[in-house]
Amino acid sequence: MWMAGNGVKCGIAYGKTNDYGFEAVDGRVHVHDWHATIMHLLGLDHEKQTFRYAGRDMRLADACGNVVKALVNQASQQLA
Repeated sequence: MWMAGNGVKCGIAYGKTNDYGFEAVDGRVHVHDWHATIMHLLGLDHEKQTFRYAGRDMRLADACGNVVKALVNQASQQLA
């Protein structure tokens, strides 16, 4: 997945894939964590962004989404 803009100026590589590029083997990120990280980079608090669906309050990054600090740190180091 590529990230550009919003605090990520340069193209960065996070994690590693197998020899064929088919599967992540290091630095795997769950989709909920990915969404939470993107929202963090946009300046939004993913824990407060909720909407009502089917009578239940849902969060955009789901209840288990966490910001991937290593990815944010790596992106900010590239800016310096």
